[in-house]
Amino acid sequence: MHAFNLQAKPLSLADRLADLAVDALIDEADLSPKPALVDRRGNGAHTDLHLGLMHASALSLWPAFKEMAEAAVEIGEVDSTLREAIGRIGREGEQAMLTTTNGVNTHRGAIWALGLLVTAAALEPQSSSVNEVSLRAARLALLDDRHAPKPLSHGAQVALRYGARGAREEAQLGFPSVLQRGLPQLKLSRANGHGEQNARLDALLAIMTNLADTCVLYRAGEEGLQAMQLGAQAVLDAGGSASLSGRRRLHELDQQLIALNASPGGAADLLAATLLLDRIERDGILQGAF
Repeated sequence: MHAFNLQAKPLSLADRLADLAVDALIDEADLSPKPALVDRRGNGAHTDLHLGLMHASALSLWPAFKEMAEAAVEIGEVDSTLREAIGRIGREGEQAMLTTTNGVNTHRGAIWALGLLVTAAALEPQSSSVNEVSLRAARLALLDDRHAPKPLSHGAQVALRYGARGAREEAQLGFPSVLQRGLPQLKLSRANGHGEQNARLDALLAIMTNLADTCVLYRAGEEGLQAMQLGAQAVLDAGGSASLSGRRRLHELDQQLIALNASPGGAADLLAATLLLDRIERDGILQGAF
């Protein structure tokens, strides 16, 4: 074939969804200034993470997200077969991530949240409202995976200790932190003309105001959680990240959480989920796909 006759092959639905998931992870990582989280300024409260590592980790998960979407298309319904398939793919994706990061946990929670949403979106691509996708993801999350390992993650251990809602229950409830806080705040800040980056920061803060973030609880206990929730609300009450007063409060929150070694990684994962659902609903997952 002559080189001038070559044309880009249209993306499949699975390709498109994997792209959107990875884009959401990279957009979350790049967003700045996030309180005590890795961003373009630095490492936040972390000593083992940096922005380049977050990018590499996100890119390493593209094959897993694509395979999850393909499994959804092939199986075609919410059942135990699909749940166990995406569980296996997620664990393989986690191993690919850990290989890329030399053992550092960068996106374990995000694999769970975004993997469920990618799978749910692929099941019925014509039905892509945030409520419909989240409901299908919740139905999947409620199913048991017979092959899942028994040891509890740090987040699950903390959820049991403090009675907090961990990532599993958040998904099983249909991502209330995303649908009731992240997405509404994202849309409100956009409507108020705050600009996309500030709107995303405000969405993160809205999630932080109410989330029992198991990452914060693990690293800083109830003191860290209270500092995160009250501090995030103070930023929004001051006018949000687009206002000078809000930026001052955001800087104070950043310094306070770093001092407490409290990094809101759970909120960051849910912000990525927020950005993914927003893109699916606004742009449509069939754009550029077969």
